[in-house]
Amino acid sequence: MNQKEIKELIELLVEKDITEFEIERGDVKLHIKRGGEARAAQVLQVAAPAPVSAPISAPPSTGVASEAVKPVTAAPSTDGADETNLHIVKSPIVGTFYGAASPGAPPFVAVGDVVKEGQVLCIIEAMKLMNEIEADASGEIVKQFVSNGSPVEYGMPLFGIRKS
Repeated sequence: MNQKEIKELIELLVEKDITEFEIERGDVKLHIKRGGEARAAQVLQVAAPAPVSAPISAPPSTGVASEAVKPVTAAPSTDGADETNLHIVKSPIVGTFYGAASPGAPPFVAVGDVVKEGQVLCIIEAMKLMNEIEADASGEIVKQFVSNGSPVEYGMPLFGIRKS
């Protein structure tokens, strides 16, 4: 990964207001974390034999605050046991969550929909690539943990499915 690619990645993260990002390619691990009032990005690039660290300043924030990730849920269930036995669909990558194919388009799924294994649930944008996330179980969507346009981390819950 060269310096130009890292700079483009940082600009994308700033544009999408993502505060932390990590990627591994072979023996190179890149971890970017933005924060604080200066909103500077810290980049740590580790090669196999020896670590190399270089701070890179990110462009100033646009002042637009990102929305907090809030769960979107169905009406409260009367049977508490069902809530604990949900199949959780987790994010396989770091990126930005989108519930529809384009702005203004209907969402792929909504709470209460019945889905089949392999059905597209959402899109996660990572490095300007749109990755379709498919259901890995059949059943009813009972919880959506992430709101549209929110950043997601690897392993973060996206949907709760009550298996049928």
